[in-house]
Amino acid sequence: MAIATVFFYLFAATMIGSALMVIASRNPVHSVLFLILTFVNAAGLFIIVGAEFLALILIIVYVGAVAVLFLFVVMMLDVDFAELREGFLEYLPVGGLVGFILLIELLMVIGAWVVAPEATSIVAKPIPADGVTNTEALGRLLYTDYIYYFQAAGMVLLVAMIGAIVLTLHHRPNVKRQDISAQVARDPFEAVTLKDVKPGQGISL
Repeated sequence: MAIATVFFYLFAATMIGSALMVIASRNPVHSVLFLILTFVNAAGLFIIVGAEFLALILIIVYVGAVAVLFLFVVMMLDVDFAELREGFLEYLPVGGLVGFILLIELLMVIGAWVVAPEATSIVAKPIPADGVTNTEALGRLLYTDYIYYFQAAGMVLLVAMIGAIVLTLHHRPNVKRQDISAQVARDPFEAVTLKDVKPGQGISL
């Protein structure tokens, strides 16, 4: 058995087990920690198939930002999880319907794979044939064929970030704020005032 196969089963088994513990843990902090472990094992699977860019993005974005932020929110806020669980039965029909639809989709995917096993050979390989790394190939594709869509997505995210800052920014009265224009336009000779202090005397401001 190849080393890649051993690591595949190791990462896959650990990821499935930690994913089950995410929904089985009663402590939300433990659930977030198990979620981080799930992401790390999924990144290992991505590296095995040659998609190292997706593995790094999974670690940097989801583990380094989303999961850690969620962990800090859970630890810092006094959330009453018992109160949140009170409305569980109200959303059970909708959750059951969504779960049933996902189950049908998974069965269709597995059925198509069983009926047409040759379909896997049609899928593009994650590693290009000319020896270019996966990250370099994605960079070439994003910054050549899809450069305008990439820039448009960046502008949308920028506008969303500025909008969130503007909506949450509240000016409180009696709070000193920095006036950059006044600082730039000030006279250097007025910035410092020299006082001739006599021995034994103080300064009157």
